Amino acid sequence: MKVYLSNYRDHWISPYTILDYVFFWTDWSKCSRDDSIESALTRKYIDRPDWCDKWNDRLEPISEAIRFVLDKIHPRISYVKIDRWDTWSMDSTLSPIILPMLKKLKLEKQGSALVDLDDVPEHLRFTTTEDYDSQRTFDFYKETVTEEDVGPNVHTRWDWVMGEMIWAFEQLNDENWENQYWITHPELDFTKHPEDEGKTAIPVRWKVEGTADWEGMEKHRARIQNGLRLFGVYFQNLWD
Repeated sequence: MKVYLSNYRDHWISPYTILDYVFFWTDWSKCSRDDSIESALTRKYIDRPDWCDKWNDRLEPISEAIRFVLDKIHPRISYVKIDRWDTWSMDSTLSPIILPMLKKLKLEKQGSALVDLDDVPEHLRFTTTEDYDSQRTFDFYKETVTEEDVGPNVHTRWDWVMGEMIWAFEQLNDENWENQYWITHPELDFTKHPEDEGKTAIPVRWKVEGTADWEGMEKHRARIQNGLRLFGVYFQNLWD
């Protein structure tokens, strides 16, 4: 597998930017062109002359033409090559790619998705409103839902959902997660038995059948499946 996705291209050159650089000696142009943090804290802005608005309308077709040409010459690179072995175990191919992306998104996200109340634990649901939508989803326009209900947990819910996604993919990237539940590991019996003479198929025999915390292992699997379900449900909400 080979994947290369470049950053988004921004080829828009504002007409106001053109005017600022054409009239570079003016005070109002210097204000617009100086975007340093230090200058932003100390400078006093000087408004552009009124005639700049008229020239903005005249220059806009030129800005559009420049963007059109640059988009053709220098488009965003989006290259994906899938090798035949990538699909032999596609889940194990994608898991190590998805996991670091989820972790990075959780650290850098600037908003939160609206999470269905049935997808989070009881303590993260509404606490003061009992009469809400039968689908038990957020509804900012419903009179019974107050800011007090929505505000405290809207980000906490999404953090919890993302945490469950990340945990699930961490388990998928760990081939030995089941070891914590084995008490005695099973062992196959490879010794030859007299009754097997002449047989083309030898039955599987266990030397040690093995014992484990089956209930704990099943709960672990169920949590993995729920994390994957949440990943599918909120896939289109994975944005920064």
